Amino acid sequence: MTMAPKSDGFDTHVIIIGAGPIGLTTACALAHHGIGFRIFEQRLHPKPHSRANNLWARPQELLASIGIRDALAKKSYRITQVNTLLNGRPVNPVMIADVQSPYGPVLYSGQDVIETTLSEQIETAGGRVERGRKVVAFEQDADGVLVAIATVSEDNDHQVEGPVEQVRCRYLIGADGHDGFVRKELGLDFELQKLPHVINRQLDAKLDWRRSTDFDHLWFFYYQRGFCGVLPVWEGYHRLFFLSDDTDIPDRDPTLEEMQAIAREVTEDASLTLTDPIWLTHSRFQHGAADHYSKGRVFLVGDAGHESLPAGGQGMNSGLHDAVGIAWRLAMALNGSASPVLLDSYGAERGGEHRRLDGQQVRGFENSVYRGAVKDAAFDLAARFLPDIGAMIQGSADLQQLSVAYPESPLNEDHLTGLADLVGQGAPKAGDRAPDAKVIASDGTSTTMFEHLYNPDGRSWGWTLLAFDGRDPDAVASLHAACAEVRNWSFIRPRLVLGAGFVREDDLFFLSDLDNEAHSAYDLSSPALVLVRPDGHIAYRGTADRPDKLRIYCERVFGSVAA
Repeated sequence: MTMAPKSDGFDTHVIIIGAGPIGLTTACALAHHGIGFRIFEQRLHPKPHSRANNLWARPQELLASIGIRDALAKKSYRITQVNTLLNGRPVNPVMIADVQSPYGPVLYSGQDVIETTLSEQIETAGGRVERGRKVVAFEQDADGVLVAIATVSEDNDHQVEGPVEQVRCRYLIGADGHDGFVRKELGLDFELQKLPHVINRQLDAKLDWRRSTDFDHLWFFYYQRGFCGVLPVWEGYHRLFFLSDDTDIPDRDPTLEEMQAIAREVTEDASLTLTDPIWLTHSRFQHGAADHYSKGRVFLVGDAGHESLPAGGQGMNSGLHDAVGIAWRLAMALNGSASPVLLDSYGAERGGEHRRLDGQQVRGFENSVYRGAVKDAAFDLAARFLPDIGAMIQGSADLQQLSVAYPESPLNEDHLTGLADLVGQGAPKAGDRAPDAKVIASDGTSTTMFEHLYNPDGRSWGWTLLAFDGRDPDAVASLHAACAEVRNWSFIRPRLVLGAGFVREDDLFFLSDLDNEAHSAYDLSSPALVLVRPDGHIAYRGTADRPDKLRIYCERVFGSVAA
C-alpha cells in the first residue's frame, strides 16, 4: 500500500500497535519519560480471562523504575514458597522470595487485572488506549514512520470499516502479539517449532482441598504422564493446568468434572473440589523467536517478536524487559542524547535474550512432560541432594530473572576484567544487572544503591556514575576528576561511594560504605568507575585513574555533543 503523508510534521513521537500487557507497559514507560505516544488496539474490549498472571522479581524492579509496580502489587497475591512433588513425593520447597531483590515475593494476579490497572495508569498520565483501531499499513523513511490505522466494525473486530487515518510518528512499536501485523510486514517472521504429543488443559475456579488456600504458595506436581501447576488467580480463584502426553485425551476444552477427576488423581487428594469455573480451555504448544527485534525505526516488543512456552511463567515477564528497554532508549534518542549504537543495542540485546530463553523453555518442557522412567529416576535421586531441584526441573534455577544479562551488548565496555572473570567468579561485569547494597546517604539516612540507580531525582532516563574509592582515603581527588569528565552530559548522575574517604562540603552526592557492603557487592578493592544504565544494567567499568576512557565511551554512546 502506498501512502502519502498528511503533512511534513509528526502527529506523535511514538505509535504503539497492541494494548496487551507489554504494549500497555511500553506506553506507561514512555509516559514516565515524558514522551508523547498513541496506542492502538484492534480488540474492542479487553480479554476477560486471566491468562498470563505472574510478575517475577527482576521485572518488578523494572516496573518500579517507571513508577507502576506498586499499582500492580495492590491487586496481586504475594508468593513466597513453591512446593514441588515428584511422582507423589515432596521435594524440598523453594523459598522463592529469598533473593537479592527488594521485590522477592512473586506477584500473582491475572492478565485481565494487569491490563485494567495499566490502562488506568495511562489515563492518569493523560493518555488513553484507542480501541477498535487496526493497523493496515506502514511505511518508514529516514525521519519517521507513516502508519495507516483503520476502524473495525462494532460487531466484528476483525472487519474493517470506515475511513483510514494516516498518522506520522518518529518511531513505531509492534506489540501486537505473535500473530500480529507488524513483524510480518517487516519481513521478520519466523518458523514456529511445534511440540508433538503434548496438550495443556486448564481452568480457573474456586478450589477446596486439604492443602493451604492462603494464596502465598505455588504447587507443581510431576506425575507419570505430565506436569500440573496450582497457582493463585486474583479474587479468590486458583488456576490448575495439566501439561501432559495427549494419548487418549480429546482435543477439546475439558469439562469441570474431567478437571476435578484428574486433579484428585494427581494431587492424591480425593476431597479436592472445584467450583465456579470462569475459564476452561485447552491448547497445544509451539515456540520460536525472531532473528531481529528491530528494523529501521520499527521495534518489536513481547510476543510480537517471539512465541514463548509457558514453562516457569517467563513469557510476559520477558516482554516487560522489552517494554522498559525500548522506552528509555527512545526517550534518549528523541532528546538528542543517543548515537545510533544506543538504539541498535535494543535488538541485539533483547533478540539474543529471547532466543536464550526459548532454549531454556524447551528444556523445562523436556523435564516436565517428556520425562520417562529413566529421567524420573534421575530426578528422584537428585532431589535427595539438590535443594533447588524444583527450580532446576523448570529449566532454570533463576525463575526470578535476576541473572538476565547482556554480555555481548554493543553498549558494553569493560576495562576491569581479570583472571577471576575468565573463570566466571568475578565481579558483576558490563551487561550484568547492577547489584543492590545497603549504604548511608550524605544526610546520614539509611538507603540502598537501588534508590540511587532508578530515577532518584526526576531525570527519568538518567544514567548513574558510581565512583568507588576502593577503600582508599586518597582516592577522592581522582574520583572528582573522573566526575568532571562527564559533567557536560547532564543526565549522568555522579555518586561517590566512599569506603574510606570523606567529603564534607561538595556538590557531588556521596554514599558512605564504611561496612564494605557496596564494595563487596561490586567486588571492588581499588578505585573504580561503574556507569549504570537507566534499566539498572552495568554499561561501563574502568579504573578511576583513566577517566579519559569513560569520556570516550560517553562520546561513542551518547554522541560527541553533550546534552
